[in-house]
Amino acid sequence: MKKLFVTSVIAFTIYACGNPGESKDANTSGSTTESTESGNPSYDPKRGEGKFENVELPASLDLAMAQSGKQIYEVKCASCHKLSDERLVGPGWKGVSNKHRPEWLMNFITNPDAMIDQDPELQAQLEICLVRMPNQSLSDDDARHLLEFMRENDGVK
Repeated sequence: MKKLFVTSVIAFTIYACGNPGESKDANTSGSTTESTESGNPSYDPKRGEGKFENVELPASLDLAMAQSGKQIYEVKCASCHKLSDERLVGPGWKGVSNKHRPEWLMNFITNPDAMIDQDPELQAQLEICLVRMPNQSLSDDDARHLLEFMRENDGVK
């Protein structure tokens, strides 16, 4: 259990340690592909590595979904991540839904190993943070609910 906790903290730290100067580009579709340094042409750094290619978010917050996401956060994430920009074991979540596209976040939540292995930004953050996000085996619905909670934390009403 302790090993799983430490691994979880490391992995999410990598995720949250991203470049705060970057933001998601709402005008970019999830269909573009770029080659990574490893030569993998199927990896899209704006989408991430996983099944989510186009996540449509409503303008207003789904409060029920955000509340469910808060419960998931409290069980799976709060031991490593604060809701502010302060780091605990992993980085804080403040601004994370503004920094990354929804597809990237949901792919990372549900498929952290493949993203860490292929995303150059995550690989660079792993070298800095020394913590690899563990796979929490969250469902697609869990990931969507966490995303809505992240949006709420970032001030979406």
